[in-house]
Amino acid sequence: MQYFVTGATGFIGKRLVQKLLLRKGAVVHVLIRPGSEAKLKDLREFCGVSAARLLPVSGDLKAKKLGVATEQIKLLKGKIDHAYHLAAIYDLGADEASQVEVNVEGTRNTVEFVKAIDAGHFHHVSSIAAAGLYEGVFREDMFEEAENYDHPYFMTKHVSEKIVRQECKVPWSVYRPAMVVGDSQTGEMDKIDGPYYFFKLIQRMRQLLPPWMPSIGLEGGRINIVPVDFVVDALAAISHQKDITSRCYHLVDPVGYRVGDVLDIFSKAAHAPKMNVFVNAALLGFIPRSVTKGLMALAPVRRVRNAVMQDLGLPEDMLTFVNYPTRFDCRDAQAALKGSGITCPNLHDYAWRLWDYWERHLDPDLHIDRSLRGTVGGKVVLVTGGSSGIGLAAAHNFAEAGAITLICGRDQNKLDEACAEAKARGYQFIAYAVDIAEQEECEAFVQSVNETHGGVDFLINNAGRSIRRAIESSYDRFHDYERTMQLNYFGSLRVTTGFLPGMVAKRKGHVVNISSIGVLTNAPRFSAYVASKAALDAWTRCASSEFADQGISFTTINMPLVRTPMIAPTGIYNNVPTLAPEEAADMIAQACIFKPVRVATRLGIFGQVLHALVPRVAQIVMNTTFRMFPDSSAAKGAKSGEKSKLSAEAVAMQQMMRGIHF
Repeated sequence: MQYFVTGATGFIGKRLVQKLLLRKGAVVHVLIRPGSEAKLKDLREFCGVSAARLLPVSGDLKAKKLGVATEQIKLLKGKIDHAYHLAAIYDLGADEASQVEVNVEGTRNTVEFVKAIDAGHFHHVSSIAAAGLYEGVFREDMFEEAENYDHPYFMTKHVSEKIVRQECKVPWSVYRPAMVVGDSQTGEMDKIDGPYYFFKLIQRMRQLLPPWMPSIGLEGGRINIVPVDFVVDALAAISHQKDITSRCYHLVDPVGYRVGDVLDIFSKAAHAPKMNVFVNAALLGFIPRSVTKGLMALAPVRRVRNAVMQDLGLPEDMLTFVNYPTRFDCRDAQAALKGSGITCPNLHDYAWRLWDYWERHLDPDLHIDRSLRGTVGGKVVLVTGGSSGIGLAAAHNFAEAGAITLICGRDQNKLDEACAEAKARGYQFIAYAVDIAEQEECEAFVQSVNETHGGVDFLINNAGRSIRRAIESSYDRFHDYERTMQLNYFGSLRVTTGFLPGMVAKRKGHVVNISSIGVLTNAPRFSAYVASKAALDAWTRCASSEFADQGISFTTINMPLVRTPMIAPTGIYNNVPTLAPEEAADMIAQACIFKPVRVATRLGIFGQVLHALVPRVAQIVMNTTFRMFPDSSAAKGAKSGEKSKLSAEAVAMQQMMRGIHF
């Protein structure tokens, strides 16, 4: 028996070809576009057959009679027992012109070709989309009753089936598969489509919430899902039966599930929170179109919606079909398959395989280079305060990742030592001696970097000054506040505003501001330091809003306590658990890779929430720790070497509160 197949290298097509070739003596002819011969080789390897049993027919779906040469048509005339037409665009997001060209005109060209070769039977693989958004049960003998098929995908599937019904001159049959997903045994799938669009949302829920936490799901219409192996088995079995001419078969799951059920099944497969409460999407239908249209006319609403849809990988029209109104009768298909052992498996039994395959092979995040090298390799990165501590550790990370790494600091000797250390490790720093708290020095430095390196791609505002002194010990030390603000706030602003014009011109750039956990916890004894960092945080929030549409992003890191030279004068920190500079540098690297708005520890977030919800309680807690821990000897003006004694309570508190400023 000889076959002809279009779309033979596609996800369904190659499995059908493999299935047909299992029949004794079968020879399959497949349509191959000129220049796509490599696909034929791959198909032969997939099917495990020789070239003698899998033959190419050179042509193009978009050409009349598929563009097949006259000589080839003569050779095939009267020899093809079954012709299968699977080639089509199965994509809700494809433009209308492309879908019309392939789905409609491609079907017409195929119908002309099968007539020219006088094929024994033509099998057209349509889709349940041919029914449009029909309200109610759509039977297999229904076609003209289809309604609401204005969407390009629905329209082209309906029209292409109409062409077969009205123009095909050889015996024909139509098959309407439901939404095709991966193999029920292996989970294998070739693209993100149908329910897969919601997998990213489910994954995000799993990342944010524990699996035992109840969550809210979206309820909607019924959605019919079938695995590809069922579709292929059913198609191959029915197409070889008698008395199937001019008949249609629904290759669907006879059970069918509501959208909410499907989301819950896949949430369970993903070990994500179970959806216990559902919001019926039909309620959205009560909102007048004029209201929704008016909201979408507002630029902020439209941009937020588009950003969410893009972030989750949802196509523009996906939410339109959440309230899918059609159910599909499949009694004819079930009758045809009776006794064959071919049935649609239960989604509960294979959903975990689909999820596992998606997460291992199809998750879009797998194809994004999340390495630091992939992010900063070849890019210009500036680390202020890069001659020691956190800045130096971060600079080493960037240089190792292939970045053009610039560091700046006030001490030339420390800069030279840092450069020598980098050279010994096999890379280099480009060092600038500058005090960014001084306006003229900073302006000259920024100008030099812009002229020499064309600006920076990543700016790490790390240079800072910390003063630990109670306010009651600072009445006569107003200069503490001035010099802290000059460096931590004004210095960072001088550098940032100096490089922003260049970032705007290139429409890309990322700024990381090293703030403090103290901004979230309002740590006592750090009023000068926290105030300067809080000012920088506030400025960053404003800047983030202003530059959000120009390709420039900002990350604020509310850094916990890190063991650096900056905290060395405070002796009580010797016994306090702190981060190593390398750990802090890793936080900076992650900020550059993922570009979050904020990076904060759980303790810092807890402190912020505490101040927001129960500010009086938060004040009592912080005041207790304030009185528990004394000022350092330097802060009190005591002689060098004098040690402050800690109570047993203070020592215990040190060990409990990792990373908070006292």
